[in-house]
Amino acid sequence: MNFDVNAVPSPSYVVEESLLRKNLEILKSVIDRTGCKILLAQKGFSMYSVYPLIGEYLDGVTSSSLNEARLGREEMGKEVHTYAPAFSDAEIDEILNLSDHIVFNSFHQWNKYKEKVQNHSRKIEVGLRINPEYSEIEVDMYNPCFAYSRFGITLENFDASQLDGIDGLHFHTMCEQNSDTLERTVKVVDEKFGEYIKQMKWINFGGGHHITRPDYDLDTLVRSIMYMKDKYDIDVYLEPGEAIALHTGYLVTTVLDVMENGMQIGILDTSAACHMPDVLEMPYRPHIIGSGMPNEKQYTYRFGGPTCLAGDVIGDYSFDHPLKPGDKLVFTDMAHYTMVKNNTFNGINLPSIVLNTIDDGLKVLKRFGYEDFKIRL
Repeated sequence: MNFDVNAVPSPSYVVEESLLRKNLEILKSVIDRTGCKILLAQKGFSMYSVYPLIGEYLDGVTSSSLNEARLGREEMGKEVHTYAPAFSDAEIDEILNLSDHIVFNSFHQWNKYKEKVQNHSRKIEVGLRINPEYSEIEVDMYNPCFAYSRFGITLENFDASQLDGIDGLHFHTMCEQNSDTLERTVKVVDEKFGEYIKQMKWINFGGGHHITRPDYDLDTLVRSIMYMKDKYDIDVYLEPGEAIALHTGYLVTTVLDVMENGMQIGILDTSAACHMPDVLEMPYRPHIIGSGMPNEKQYTYRFGGPTCLAGDVIGDYSFDHPLKPGDKLVFTDMAHYTMVKNNTFNGINLPSIVLNTIDDGLKVLKRFGYEDFKIRL
């Protein structure tokens, strides 16, 4: 952390430009070694103020909706790829206007919109999402290939007679995993769909690649990419989201009160339910700078948010010194899946968004207030 916590609003997300650039340099090294293309998956990180920076390193964005496609087109202006389990008649025309690639989830969707795509004023690359029915994710909530998944076409349902006009195949089977998982997955995809891959211009490996994690094996990633490129002479796309913003951001919060009910309880001005929903959904326990596990240090606290939700509990943490109202705490790794998923339940304000720039220091990019709460209702 390289900024003064007292110089930013509370609560606020603070993203470090220097750390973001470090991640982007790693991703660019993969592009340079393999000739693949890497896209920002906006579902994980949509802080568009840094899209020009990301665009210096990556090839564009991937979108899961009309709004994401528009954001990527307007704010980065590079390749826009769009996939959804199903597209609506009300949005398909605008999605096609914004997208360079569109990936359909079924042959039915492809046939429904095939004429629109092929009659469009410019060439739009078309892909189909496949489901290799292989994944190493243990939690069904995050497993795109669990039983009865709505994502992608299984081999049993793959109709080779309907590939006219299809440029590529897309699979997404991973979540926060290393490249050994990808290598095994690529072999399964190749075994099942190889006869169709050889008819394609490109294949998209989807997201879930933890490429910027310290223990990530880049050589195995490169080997997996080159396996497909060399065997089939096709382009390879990757679309990580979390890897772009991994370990680049913080959430600064303030202790509002400390109370006793069987243990010390700290009430913060930030909320798990509103500001870091994955804490409850995954679930997981985010780290606080200077803290330890419960009872590891002398003073242990359970932290909760200011909402009326009984389960708005972040977790238990210990400290060397007692806490008091007004103390600042800093949660780490709070760039990805925070701004894109937060909400205003109970009318709780969203955290401000701050960029700690390399040249000019802290810049408060956005503050939220009553109108941001009201406009959604």
